[in-house]
Amino acid sequence: MPSSIALLITGASTGLLAGGASCAAVQGGLLAGAVTRRGTPAPASAKKPASAPQAATPLAPVVAFLAGKLLSHTLLGALLGIFGDALQPSPRTQAVLLLAAGVLMVLFALDLFGVKGVGRLLPRPPASFGRLMRRSARTDSVATPALIGFATVLVPCGVTLSMELLAITSGSAVAGAAVMAGFVIGTAPLFAVLGYVFRRSSQALSGRLAALTGVVVLAVAVWTMGSALQAGGWVSFNTPDKQAAASAPFIVEGGDQSRAAGDSGGSETAAADVPVRIDASGKQILTLTVTDFYETTQFSAKAGVPTTLVLRGKDSGGCARAFTIPELGVQEIVKRNGDTKVDLGTRKPGSLPFSCAMGMQTGTIDFK
Repeated sequence: MPSSIALLITGASTGLLAGGASCAAVQGGLLAGAVTRRGTPAPASAKKPASAPQAATPLAPVVAFLAGKLLSHTLLGALLGIFGDALQPSPRTQAVLLLAAGVLMVLFALDLFGVKGVGRLLPRPPASFGRLMRRSARTDSVATPALIGFATVLVPCGVTLSMELLAITSGSAVAGAAVMAGFVIGTAPLFAVLGYVFRRSSQALSGRLAALTGVVVLAVAVWTMGSALQAGGWVSFNTPDKQAAASAPFIVEGGDQSRAAGDSGGSETAAADVPVRIDASGKQILTLTVTDFYETTQFSAKAGVPTTLVLRGKDSGGCARAFTIPELGVQEIVKRNGDTKVDLGTRKPGSLPFSCAMGMQTGTIDFK
């Protein structure tokens, strides 16, 4: 199972870098309604009696909104983790869902730009839900924004869908809750700023904010769809450099033959470290070192030879731990420190792409 701490960090970083703008585009209206008082303001000249309670600080409704959102999304993550424990989607199914999320974000961005007709294509909460939220927003109770924040789980944004997918693939209630909680925490800074702005002046920046958010959401959509295409193994946008390529040496362990580029000290030390080798039984061993990244992204290997891929975790973390080979349907959670073996069988000549589950890190094994 994936590390809950690693998934918490993954969710938080995704929320901070991409999710905030995407979710603000979808849930900004609910946020504005939750933190903006809709009642008729008292005349400026009216004086409050000395015994009247002080008004809540401008950030109090924002904090309540975010607390409700955190609670509902954490519970959802736990349920998705339990569901994923029973049913794990294949890497390419995950990629298709990510691609759909990216397309959905494009539609949201176009809607923010005011493109006519796009709004009819977007998922909307039921009209009764919208009316309920608008009526609730008219009250001054701090419980109201908390309830509206809790209800945002019914109005997911594009990036949220990818986090929900990651919660499913975690296969654990704790890990699923961690990734969704981390995501909400990551989006909190932007939501706090927007909530404060809405609280102070809900109209002054609304037009510019929509356009700016649309630009950011569109950029995130392009990034999401690119990641989805890589996660499915259909394309690769990465150009490996020489340091990330491994085509030699090939070493026969336990025998007299060895071939190592620039190695004059024998094969014992080399055999333990080289990314491509052949053992005494004739099996080909490919070793991919996994930290927070894949340190070898381009392998050249022999076709027609039984091959095992060793995923060597060295304080591994983040998305890199969720290793996939889409063509073979392989999904492995790399050990934080230790080896995870994947049997690739006897491959014919051709390329075999691999990536992390989110398609953010990729590589290729070229069998020749």
